[in-house]
Amino acid sequence: MTDTIPGQDWFEGKIGRTGAESEPFFRPAAHPGETAPNVLVILYDDLGFSHFNCFGSTLHTPNADRLAAGGVRFTNFHVTPLCSPTRAALLTGRNHHTVGVRTVANFRTGFPSGTGAISPNAATMAEVLGASGYGTWAVGKWHLLDMEEASAVGPFDNWPTQRGFDRFYGFLDGETDQFHPELTYDQHHIDPPATAAESYHLTEDLVDHAIEFMHDSKSIRPDRPFFGYVAMGAMHAPHHAPQEYLDKYRGAFDEGWDVFRQRWYEQQIEMGIIPEGTQLAPRNPGVKAWDELSDNERTLFARFQEAFAAFLDHTDAQIGRLLDTLEQLGELDNTLVILTSDNGASQEGGPNGQLHEMLFFNRRFDAADDMMHGLDDIGGPNSHTNYPWGWAQTGNCPNKWYKQNTHAGGVRSPLIMHWPNRITDTGGLRHQFHHVIDIAPTVYEAAGVTVPSSYKGHDQIPIAGTPIMYAVDDPDAATTRTVQYFEMNGHRGIVEDGWKAVTRRNPLARDAEDVWELYYLPDDFSECNDLAETETEKLSHLQELWWQEMELNGGLPFDLGIVGPGASRRPHTPHQSRRYRYVPPVSHIPAGAGPRVAARSFTITATVTRAQGEDGVLLSNGGQNSGYAFFVQDDKLCFDYNAFGDHTLVISDVPIPADASTLSARFERVGNAGSIEVRIDGDPCGSAEVPWAMGVISLLGTDVGRGTHSPVSTAYDGPFPFSGALHELVTEVDPSPSEQADREEAQARHDAEMKRQ
Repeated sequence: MTDTIPGQDWFEGKIGRTGAESEPFFRPAAHPGETAPNVLVILYDDLGFSHFNCFGSTLHTPNADRLAAGGVRFTNFHVTPLCSPTRAALLTGRNHHTVGVRTVANFRTGFPSGTGAISPNAATMAEVLGASGYGTWAVGKWHLLDMEEASAVGPFDNWPTQRGFDRFYGFLDGETDQFHPELTYDQHHIDPPATAAESYHLTEDLVDHAIEFMHDSKSIRPDRPFFGYVAMGAMHAPHHAPQEYLDKYRGAFDEGWDVFRQRWYEQQIEMGIIPEGTQLAPRNPGVKAWDELSDNERTLFARFQEAFAAFLDHTDAQIGRLLDTLEQLGELDNTLVILTSDNGASQEGGPNGQLHEMLFFNRRFDAADDMMHGLDDIGGPNSHTNYPWGWAQTGNCPNKWYKQNTHAGGVRSPLIMHWPNRITDTGGLRHQFHHVIDIAPTVYEAAGVTVPSSYKGHDQIPIAGTPIMYAVDDPDAATTRTVQYFEMNGHRGIVEDGWKAVTRRNPLARDAEDVWELYYLPDDFSECNDLAETETEKLSHLQELWWQEMELNGGLPFDLGIVGPGASRRPHTPHQSRRYRYVPPVSHIPAGAGPRVAARSFTITATVTRAQGEDGVLLSNGGQNSGYAFFVQDDKLCFDYNAFGDHTLVISDVPIPADASTLSARFERVGNAGSIEVRIDGDPCGSAEVPWAMGVISLLGTDVGRGTHSPVSTAYDGPFPFSGALHELVTEVDPSPSEQADREEAQARHDAEMKRQ
């Protein structure tokens, strides 16, 4: 017998000189067992505790209700108050600081708690289940990598297909336009398969691909269970829905948020979602009584909520398609379905809501009277809306505060588990305290899978979560999670044995006094009876315990700032020289990897060869709701600066000569305004003043030599590719004129990234 060579240690047969002298051995394929369930995790975005009908609302969610009726609901389930951290905790079973996702993934701080992606020392559910024989796929929102890494050149280490998912269809950033999305298929960017005019909507497209992946899995490898991760773009702004859904809700919310919040609160008590005696939290600061609003405010604010309800209804219908597919495949009974949300309802709409959501991150809050012109666009392709605080607090009923905050409004989420082969107490309620880190170990227990101590050469951080199937089996069992800390951008909280200490931080006031509150949750579900002044020893104990938990989970150093330490001091990024040179053809460039022009002046220069009549887009950033476009039309050089629907369009005074080779545009920022000048072969030929310069422009990224199906300018339709020869395009961004401008840019970057939660 001959010896095996290095790398063949797995071989247990016999190797001789000939086949007759040898015995074959086939390495067994990993398989979790014949009874292992499929696992389908459905994660909503920015959905509040009460938004599902089965959690107390009057909204139409028959398929969430269908899961609740056939499964169990957890009423005391918690998450982190932001998107990326919750996703990291859900997929790994560890706390978010531990795995490097302290806040939105778009930031790296230079410390282990803020690496901008999940640590390789924390294998994801897809990696663990895949190594155990599961097929794995994901659709929807990822948001677990720095968007500087999201371009066609990667690096790809933190893309879904490199973190355990065999297939991926969705978007990499924190949000996208539902009618004109940025799409990634496996490991490359693609255009949407249709347009809004052709009735395209992202949620339907995501579910189409989830259904395709399920059919592939069960048709080609019926012996193998699958793990599917459906991370909806809903209910994150923009709130977009097909017109028939928008029409369905006309006038449905004219009674206002006070009436609906009271109604939902009463239904929650009646259903047993919240305990008898729970107080309805008072209106959050900045939320007016509905009766005190003007006629225009009531009309506009009701319309914003109509768009939200239509979006939710439409999304729920797509959940129904997933469940119907499982039923048709004969897989529903042996599929563990987990349905939850990443955080509470969003405060990013501000007190009045927004026709264009990113106005909030430009610190511009329009009055209702100034938004009435867009009333009929709300919810459709020509909008990018978010609803007002009053409706967000209604969605978090009966709690106070919102997403981003560590009060219950930010961290208490609905949880539904459905598994007919295991769950017998159908329609039941569970009130044990649990956290999103408990999902992964629950799945591992259900699948009969052991978490490896090492994965691909990386020693694994111990799982912090605890399985919750015990509560599914016994509604009266004592909770196995007695301590959980919370921290997000200075907001802090900790729960121990029912006691909760919590503080809300104004991120702009770094030196503000901390005001800690103390609640006993078994008697005070909605955190209304502050015991901080009477239970001082308990509060002091919990404050110290918070520090201990932060240290234990790798959360230090604790920083109160809005931008983490070192976040803007990173080597080797696409932004090192502030000169961006593109030689077409160039793939779509996501916003994080494209020219960073916030709070700066910049120049765009295109080197071309063209004949008369050869027109098209030279560079486009953003889409129809905001952005800028540099293009040739009717032999004129054009630049359109689209500030959330307010267009500043510059058209050259003269036609472009046939022998012109250099076309350029200069944006000069002066304070909060600016100016645009277009030039042909260096000669100025048109200019205009920009009354208001955007600090946060768009999340839709950059295209060179073409636009997108969401055109920045109303002067052209569709992608409008340049029909001449574009040899090179260079964007040069000016250096900062001052430290103040640096701070403004950092703030603008922070605001843009926080928007992508």
